[in-house]
Amino acid sequence: MAVIEGAWSETALITITKYAAGGGTDVEYASLIETIDLDLGEKDVEFRPNLKGGNIIKKIPQAGTTLTFEGYPVDIDAAGGTGVSQMFHGGTWDTSEPMTVTASTSRDIFRIAILFTDDTTATSAAGETAASSNSYRWVFAHAYMTSMKPSFTDQILKFTFTFKVAPFNKNGVALIREDSGDATALVALNTYNSTNYPPTGSIAYTW
Repeated sequence: MAVIEGAWSETALITITKYAAGGGTDVEYASLIETIDLDLGEKDVEFRPNLKGGNIIKKIPQAGTTLTFEGYPVDIDAAGGTGVSQMFHGGTWDTSEPMTVTASTSRDIFRIAILFTDDTTATSAAGETAASSNSYRWVFAHAYMTSMKPSFTDQILKFTFTFKVAPFNKNGVALIREDSGDATALVALNTYNSTNYPPTGSIAYTW
């Protein structure tokens, strides 16, 4: 992951955490995922011409962000980091073999952390990095998994799955954060719970 040649490449860490009032468990997904695409919502403007020959600027609220991953789950076990189906269907996750998940109207919410770092000891995108390391991290809070598309067209079971997240909650609190450190440690993220990340809180989150 070193940036000696000017760009992050080859590897990344991905940590997905299901929201729980008392604290969700961080699950590592890098070993399943092949590609990451972040379609950050536009913060657009429009220009309205006036009769003086100038323009009146109309600011358009920032749109939602879409996170798309391609990967290779081997079962349905989201808690074990080997599947994604339980995240999509929501509700209580089966943890006893054989596992079962059924379609439901439940919608879980998740925190997703993506980390690029040259710290070879780092094991989690939600964890800290070494003091002398270079790192770049995105964090998205209260994301919904909105799409899961399995395919076997290349004779390998591949899933394309998508999360969507708003830029702010209803009280205007930011749900998206970026961290970077140049020869500086990144601190570990706080527990994803109702204390640090209240879903409708009006104060800044304790990331």
